[in-house]
Amino acid sequence: MATKETLQQTVRELLGDRLLVVVSNREPYIHTFSGDTIECQVPPSGLTTALDPVLRACGGTWIAHGSGDADRQTVDGQDRVAVPPDQPRYSLRRVWLSKEQEEGYYYGFANQALWPLCHISYVRPVFEERHWETYRAVNEIFADALAAEIGDQKAFAFIQDYHLALLPQLVKQRLPNVVTAQFWHIPWPNPEVFRICPWKEDILDGLLGNDLLGFHVRYHCNNFLETVNTIEAKVDYDRYEVTRRGRKSAVRPFPISVDYDEIDATARSQDVKTEMERLRHELGLDDEIVGLGLDRLDYTKGIPERLLAFGRFLNQNPKYRGKVVFIQAGVPSRTHIGEYKRLNDQIDDLVEELNWRYGSGRWKPVIYLRQHLSPTTLMALRRLARFAAVSSLHDGMNLVAKEFVASRFDEDGVLLLSPFTGAARELTDALLVNPYATDHFAQAIRFAIEMPRAERRRRMGRMRRVVQENSIYKWAADIITFLARLSPWE
Repeated sequence: MATKETLQQTVRELLGDRLLVVVSNREPYIHTFSGDTIECQVPPSGLTTALDPVLRACGGTWIAHGSGDADRQTVDGQDRVAVPPDQPRYSLRRVWLSKEQEEGYYYGFANQALWPLCHISYVRPVFEERHWETYRAVNEIFADALAAEIGDQKAFAFIQDYHLALLPQLVKQRLPNVVTAQFWHIPWPNPEVFRICPWKEDILDGLLGNDLLGFHVRYHCNNFLETVNTIEAKVDYDRYEVTRRGRKSAVRPFPISVDYDEIDATARSQDVKTEMERLRHELGLDDEIVGLGLDRLDYTKGIPERLLAFGRFLNQNPKYRGKVVFIQAGVPSRTHIGEYKRLNDQIDDLVEELNWRYGSGRWKPVIYLRQHLSPTTLMALRRLARFAAVSSLHDGMNLVAKEFVASRFDEDGVLLLSPFTGAARELTDALLVNPYATDHFAQAIRFAIEMPRAERRRRMGRMRRVVQENSIYKWAADIITFLARLSPWE
């Protein structure tokens, strides 16, 4: 079983003195002003939540966009800051982008073109030349920062996600001997979907600059190989390799996970117990059964579909009115984009309608927490829930599901999980719910509430063993082991 200690040993044996550099758009720690003081926050991001324990264990450097309003005040002359702030374990090097660059690269091409293109959630991608040009320019900025960080050292560059699709090829142009891997954290669509992108070949060229390209599940690997097969390249379906212009790229599934031991230990802490009592008092919870949704407010997460299903449940099961409450917690995301503004309005309207239609006296069926919540509060909410609903319309993995399982040391609670998540392939003891089938979803909520405790414990116990055995440290060790075999220095 992979642990932090076994990962450290793997890194020492396989990487030796080689530098490990992680590159992503989102930074793992953000510094912001709070009055006259500077606070350090952990952003609501599955990517950073997953990778931070890896860098804590391995050391190295993380290059990311410095987005906090106090980020510049906390770095040294090389734009670096040691993190985590309480017990520094690695170096965070920040890249600076102008508002115009952030608008075109992040809010523009990455999240109005690539994000909806890769997620089957029926939002039409927007392709604008100016966004694409800015996306290219920002990838060049990251390539310059990475090259400057590595210099003439032997290094592995581990690039993250769809914001930096062009970066691998740009890095190879600057540093031909650096070993590059990239993990694509979102789904990869089928070739018919991807072919509508005007710059599809540029993106594929960028990604094929990697020595290793990882996805959550084999299905996404297959989609990628089929997409590459539409351009001039040799695709080896048996070896899961692509050769393009003399360069070979391996394509592999690596299901990402969480730090099981850390989550389990935190869930048992006195701080979480105290926070559970505070929440019960502040939210007016008595003996109600608690349902839970924890999401970044994104249209791929199926939040409106979840609320509609809960409303249908209350309509079909009036005996549970006043006895069940659903807490939906989430942080607003990408509110500069029209689709996200409309999503926020839709959720507000649904919460108001459900509470008006089914509420009685002090009891309201839906408690909506649209704000940044501390890790302790999030953990307390997981512990309070009888059931948690993860109803994504399309998701690469969804670590919320695994975090819920890892937090339930009492082996209680029921996970309602969309089959359109990567997590559904591993957590087979969850109740699978189709977010588009409202009646089916409502029936699953009732089944979760009425499930006998013995069955809840059997299901949760099996899921916990799956998450424990396939932790974030196993994910990282598998990738590093594969990368070490690609080293040009042997």
